[in-house]
Amino acid sequence: MTFMDKLNVTENLSDNERQILAYIKAHLNAAAQMTSQELAAATFTSHSVIVRLAKKLGYPGYRALHEGLIKEVQAQLLQPKAVDANFPVQPGDSAMTVAKHIADLTTNTIQTALTPLEAADLAQAAQLIETAHRIFIFASGDSQIRARSFQNKLSKIGLYPVIADEYNDADWVATSLTSDDLAIFLSYSDSGDSNLRIANRLGQSQTPQLVLTGNAKSRLLTNATCALVVTQKESALYKVSTFASQISFEYLLDTLFAIIYGHKYQTHVGKLMTDLSTIHPQR
Repeated sequence: MTFMDKLNVTENLSDNERQILAYIKAHLNAAAQMTSQELAAATFTSHSVIVRLAKKLGYPGYRALHEGLIKEVQAQLLQPKAVDANFPVQPGDSAMTVAKHIADLTTNTIQTALTPLEAADLAQAAQLIETAHRIFIFASGDSQIRARSFQNKLSKIGLYPVIADEYNDADWVATSLTSDDLAIFLSYSDSGDSNLRIANRLGQSQTPQLVLTGNAKSRLLTNATCALVVTQKESALYKVSTFASQISFEYLLDTLFAIIYGHKYQTHVGKLMTDLSTIHPQR
């Protein structure tokens, strides 16, 4: 019988004991931090009533009951629950409730992103990045922040992507790309006409294109050499923030970086050790 099952057993309990049970179930996190005296004060009962309740629930005393309560709270923290990706925060939520919702949203988003992934697509995406003469990333807004994080990671292993939109001249940048280069598009919803125009132009120059999107009907997929599509339950406009979409992109880009790193693991680790000894020589 789980801890919560025990809290639902109300036979042979006094009114005061039921009152304590009701309080614990309604204030699980707060009760887990209370002494027996504090719990008694909060429920307008007494220490002796709490001890009797603990014994009726199968515990030798309040300390054992309290330990069970703490374990239940910890278990619930680790168990992700469904969260509205658009509005994970509600009026009156405590700081810990918000923290739990964001943790659950992050876990659920990554699991949703993982499910549709195919090994062949990930391998192809990593190979395109590794073998490209030059890499240009087309991303704007929040997605460009993810792109910059990816750029920073790759630079540490000798790959130096360029953020094509950095100075609002992506169209000019696109004119210089060739079949030896790689264009990476990060666009969660349907991309705008600007990116579509660039993608069509790159298709004519036979420049390989890697598309990361959350829209299975994105127009960018038409010219994609490889695509990673991760659809989340996130509205294009009606939402608190771009939580799910950007968590998805961060996860995908981190995954690609890890795959690429693993292909030359010993080389990269060896270089890391050399770089560390140069940057932070022993004194």
